[in-house]
Amino acid sequence: MTTTHRTDGAAAEHLGTLHDRLVARAQADGLLDVTYRVVDSPVGRLLVAAGESGVLRVAFEVQGHADALADLAARVSPRVLEGGSRLDPVLRELDEYFTGARRAFDVPVDLRLTKGFRRAVVAALPQVGYGATASYAQVAAATGRPTAVRAVGTACALNPVPVLVPCHRVVRSDGTPGRYAGGEHAKRLLLDLERTTRPLATGARQA
Repeated sequence: MTTTHRTDGAAAEHLGTLHDRLVARAQADGLLDVTYRVVDSPVGRLLVAAGESGVLRVAFEVQGHADALADLAARVSPRVLEGGSRLDPVLRELDEYFTGARRAFDVPVDLRLTKGFRRAVVAALPQVGYGATASYAQVAAATGRPTAVRAVGTACALNPVPVLVPCHRVVRSDGTPGRYAGGEHAKRLLLDLERTTRPLATGARQA
């Protein structure tokens, strides 16, 4: 029985190595349009996907990782593979953020999955700094459409790259968190993380 387990483990490791080589070869040959990984985080398992131009998608488990991958395949490219080194920088920055060592993200994001006014809202969200919040009405005013409060809420809900682009910092006018694609618990956790993080040491990344 022990021998069987060892054999199965060796086979799994071998398959993993072959998969990694396949992904690396596909990327080197320009045949890998989207690569993704699913990682653990304080707000649950996150699917993180990127193309050549930047991070395309961050999806919470409650949103359905399979649905997110299907959407990427339909709207970006069917050439989607798991793994590869392309995601190393964003995963490293996410780890730093969740440990309080990072307050702004440097990795490029690709906003092709959002259009029109929704894209304008998403592009404006990084103006809400780490540890701060803004109301949906304030974000609407900042985009030049002060009456489009509900549309701002929709844009935040459909933000393709949450956490990296901080829609969690947009709250109701009374200061309560409001709804969130990752769930209200995830939104509160992110807000609490930023409010309680100690000042960064010299040399750490700040907003």
